[in-house]
Formats: sequence, C-alpha cells, structure tokens
Amino acid sequence: MADEGHIDPDRIRGPGTQDFDASYETGTPPWDIGRPQSAFVALLDSGEIRGGVLDVGCGTGEHVLMAAAKGLEATGVDAAPTAIRLAREKAALRSLDARFSVWDALDLPALGNQFDTVLDCGLFHVFDDDERGRFAASLSSVVVPGGRYFMLCFSDKQPGDWGPRRVSQEELCDCFTGGWRVDSIRDTVIEITLSPDGAQAWLAEFTRL
Repeated sequence: MADEGHIDPDRIRGPGTQDFDASYETGTPPWDIGRPQSAFVALLDSGEIRGGVLDVGCGTGEHVLMAAAKGLEATGVDAAPTAIRLAREKAALRSLDARFSVWDALDLPALGNQFDTVLDCGLFHVFDDDERGRFAASLSSVVVPGGRYFMLCFSDKQPGDWGPRRVSQEELCDCFTGGWRVDSIRDTVIEITLSPDGAQAWLAEFTRL
C-alpha cells in the first residue's frame, strides 16, 4: 500500500515546480514512458540496486515500483503533487508497498532516513549551477557510507537545444568530489516518448565514501 507521506508545499522545489506539475495535469510528459528505464532495469537485474532505495524526482513512480516489486523497501520523492498522486494510484493498483512524498530534493535530510541506493532519472540536469552543489550536499546526507547513487542525465553528445540542459562528464566529476567516488560514467540513452531512439545520456555511478 502506498504511504500518504509528507505533503508540505514549502518543500516543493523552486520556480519550475508548477510547470512540471502542469505537465502531468495536462497530459503525459515526454519523460513519463510508463515503464522503468532500461538502464535501471539492467542495474536491478545485476544486483546493483539493493537495500533501501530512494528515487529522487520519481515522477509517477515506475522505478520505485520496480524496486518494490523485487521486495526492496522503496521511497520516491518529487516536487510535482500530481506525479505523486499518480504514483500512489499505481502502487495501489499493483498492490505494491511503496512510499511516495511531495518533497524538495534539495532538502533530503528532512526525510529523516538513509538509503543504500539512490536513483535519479532526469533530475540532476534540471538544476542550475548553484542547485547542483546544494543537491550533492543534500544527497550526501541520506546515502549510507558505501551506498550508491545512479544518475541518468542528458549528455552533451545529444544534438539540438530542445529539452533540458546538456551535461558533460567533467561537470559530473566536478560536482561529486568530496565524499564521493566516481565509479563510472557511461554512454546510454534516456527513453522518451518523443523519439523511439531516445536521447543521448550518461549513466553515472557514484559511491558514497
């Protein structure tokens, strides 16, 4: 059963929150593909996703529900109330035990919990430079030593200027320095509804020291 969680408007992140919520209210946003990203499915199948799992920017909850279906304790947070409502409805329909909360990803310490694995599909690349540093600090406080953070973000190899800002490998390494080890940054794709080929992305893997 989905937990009603903590809904506090003061914790909803930044000026873009209403825009993101409107994307769910008016239809299906391009990042909501209705299933887990293949890159994260592969991580789960290989045993990389384990323990207590947090999905930051969880959207309608597919990665949380993927973990919950494997018996993992899974939590999802997102700034968009409509996305969280839809995630809870999915959890109820599938009879899966998962927690979903409207929350500010820059204030993760206030969750009062720590996690072994954190997933991020498409959150990091929406932050500006200042927010990136704040997010890394926020994340550090909720990942146990030896815990893993897996990020899917738009790559600077993706042509065009539509969608979120592109991210370089150097930017990822610069953001996660103190207290983190960069394990790998690999080419992959983020699957989106706008293109059958998806968008060029990085799958970045970090360990909390």
